[in-house]
Amino acid sequence: MALSKIDAVNFLTGTIPSGNIATSSLAAAATGKVLQVVTVTDSTTRSTTSTSFTQISSFDLAITPSAASSKIFLSFSGLLYKHNSGGTGFLTFYRDSTDLSGGAAGFGINDGDGAYDGSTGMSYLDSPNTTSQVTYKIYLKTGGSGTVEIANASALGSFTAFEIGA
Repeated sequence: MALSKIDAVNFLTGTIPSGNIATSSLAAAATGKVLQVVTVTDSTTRSTTSTSFTQISSFDLAITPSAASSKIFLSFSGLLYKHNSGGTGFLTFYRDSTDLSGGAAGFGINDGDGAYDGSTGMSYLDSPNTTSQVTYKIYLKTGGSGTVEIANASALGSFTAFEIGA
């Protein structure tokens, strides 16, 4: 039976000599892990009456992926307000100038007084395929008459990007 030598210096410091680990093992260890998190918040009321998407620039969020294979998980939460009945409001994510979610997050209700005030959220998993900085943005529009707002009554809105190792 062969005996193994234990390097007491490395054993005590908790380090493993780099020659003892395959590079492919290191890359595999990062898969599915959160590599970085970037968050922006805003509590200033931002509004639009436009039926076309309007950028809410206070939520612009820049992140530089560490690998082209990384995924970016986007999460937005905030208090939204829709004045008047007969319509909805819509949110969407953009990466630079590309609409990612197509306005899939809509909100609205006719509660008798013609307005809707409530928290909402949306998320999206993006594959930017780059190691260059990308900027993610929130866009808002009304789906009918009236005004839609983010951060109504100074409620805090939060937009977060998580880089996930792939």
